[in-house]
Amino acid sequence: MAEAPRRWRHSVRYRLLAIALLPVLVILPVFLGITMYQWSNKFDRLLTAKVNSDLTVAQQYLQNILQTAGERIEMLARSEEFAHSADLPGLLDVYRVRLGLDYLYLASPAGDMVAASPRGAHPLHVPGSAPARGARNLIEVLDQAELRAISPGLAARAEIVMVDATGQKPQQTETRGMVVQSVVAANRPDTGAPAIMVGGILLNRNLSIIDRINELIYRPDTLPPGAHATVSLFLGDMRISTNVTVAGGVRALGTRASAIVRDRVIGQGQVWLARAQVLQDRYISAYAPVEDSARQRVGMIYVGILERPFVEAKRRTVLLVVAAFLLVALVTVPVFLRWAGSIFRPLEKIAETFARLGRGDLSARTGVTRGADEITGLAMLLDTLLAQLQDRDRQLRAWNDALNQRVEERTVALRQAVHELQVATHQLVQSEKLAALGEISAGIAHEINNPLAVIQGNLDVLREILGPATRPAETELRLIDEQIHRISQIVTRLLDFARTDEPGDVDPATDPVQAVAECEPLVRHMLARGAVTLHHDLRSTQVVRIGRVALQQVLVNLIVNAVHAMPEGGEIRIASRDESFDGAPGVSLALSDTGTGIPPEILGQIFEPFVTSRGRKGGTGLGLSICRRLIERQGGSITVESDATGSRFRIWLPAA
Repeated sequence: MAEAPRRWRHSVRYRLLAIALLPVLVILPVFLGITMYQWSNKFDRLLTAKVNSDLTVAQQYLQNILQTAGERIEMLARSEEFAHSADLPGLLDVYRVRLGLDYLYLASPAGDMVAASPRGAHPLHVPGSAPARGARNLIEVLDQAELRAISPGLAARAEIVMVDATGQKPQQTETRGMVVQSVVAANRPDTGAPAIMVGGILLNRNLSIIDRINELIYRPDTLPPGAHATVSLFLGDMRISTNVTVAGGVRALGTRASAIVRDRVIGQGQVWLARAQVLQDRYISAYAPVEDSARQRVGMIYVGILERPFVEAKRRTVLLVVAAFLLVALVTVPVFLRWAGSIFRPLEKIAETFARLGRGDLSARTGVTRGADEITGLAMLLDTLLAQLQDRDRQLRAWNDALNQRVEERTVALRQAVHELQVATHQLVQSEKLAALGEISAGIAHEINNPLAVIQGNLDVLREILGPATRPAETELRLIDEQIHRISQIVTRLLDFARTDEPGDVDPATDPVQAVAECEPLVRHMLARGAVTLHHDLRSTQVVRIGRVALQQVLVNLIVNAVHAMPEGGEIRIASRDESFDGAPGVSLALSDTGTGIPPEILGQIFEPFVTSRGRKGGTGLGLSICRRLIERQGGSITVESDATGSRFRIWLPAA
């Protein structure tokens, strides 16, 4: 898995593709991303600057209201109509309405009321002085008692129920009122007594001022489609006059500014220029503190533009730029890939040719036949060199074949010599073995048969001497005869087993039934010692093509292995049947035991040399290998099946 990424990193094709596509798919997107990011930031700064200038206009308009009201009240106080009026209350009523004031009264500096409109007004706090020229313009916050002293209707109009941010749940009621008032000197010539004229406008619920500010700042067609602007005047953090609306189009009077805005503007006296949550929407907002005559921050003035249309406009712009980029990439990338392909295709063919060479294909060629660039020339030169290399290889192979022919001839001669040496060695070993076994057999026959003859002769002498007296011991004497005969038979079978087949005997013949019978005396002592019983089921009638001694060696080896596989005792069964194999007549010998079986991990290799199931202290692992060699040499076969219930060997030998 790690090789593929390494090939990718070092592949000329991918590196050329990267070089071709890097400007369009990497550099240009990064450049566009940075440009769009900077454009977005600049766009946001422009919007912030816009609302900042709008806030300045709103502040100036509010200040203009103060100055205009002061100038008009001063003109009234300096007019001849005021100087010679006999009905001051009626005159104040007329001018209060004409000037758009909520109250207008004339009082002495000590607070004595001279005339008031609305009539019956008795302000609790009368400004004590006024400038000799001009007007003193103030923003004040009057409590409910002060408003009621001027006019009960004014106090009622100032009341606004505070609601939460959703505009649904009534909370406490704000009874204070924010007013703009102007104080001018108003001395009548007929009395000569100093007096002041005070006029004011209640800003609570004064929607005309807010709408006028909104119309002045945000003229029609100055905002994109879907965008709208809002203006609000706050007493503390509560809207007392606004064009912000809640559900149903009702003005959001009594709603409050967010805590972060309140802390920044009223708490710290700073101007807020950033996005802010206004009820359920986000606005690009500007807030500025409003101060009273004592320089205390008593409220805020706000202007803002709905952010959503600008966000959508930016999104449309970004999508348009992305679409334009994709269109450019769609047009230019195939051109770049075509140019890159003219370079890396010959290189790929060269690499493929070298790969085929690495696999031994000397006929590999790049197939490049035309082109004027350096890489194409390199590919054609490589084909020329490969053709020369193939010719040299063909010559070398011819020389190699001739050399192999000579080596093969020498090898055949050497194999023949080795075979002749093996035959001679085998004949020599067998001769020496036969000589040794002959001497041993002679010694055994002399050393065992002579004592047996003496015993048999003496036993016969005893029968003659004792005559009828031997009848009580006739059974014991008969058993002695049988055991002497058995010893003689064992010695004879042992001598037969020691003999070997002659190498020149190419057509041996053996009766399997007789071979089994002759093997039993040789293993009887092992069967008795291991508590193993041997059962016969011999029904074959044919003789088989194998030497008698060789078949006895196979059977004895299998019986001995079976005894070792049954350490707690058991049963061995030997059966023989006439059976044909592939149309050839023969005999099938089956030998089974009830032992522990052959381990599965070595079952498939049990006939290999030096493979044994008895462990390190068991047999040599050569017995079954020799058995298979003896049987297969005569055209037979031997197979085995084994499990936890025991092992089953099956031998098939062709008929002699």
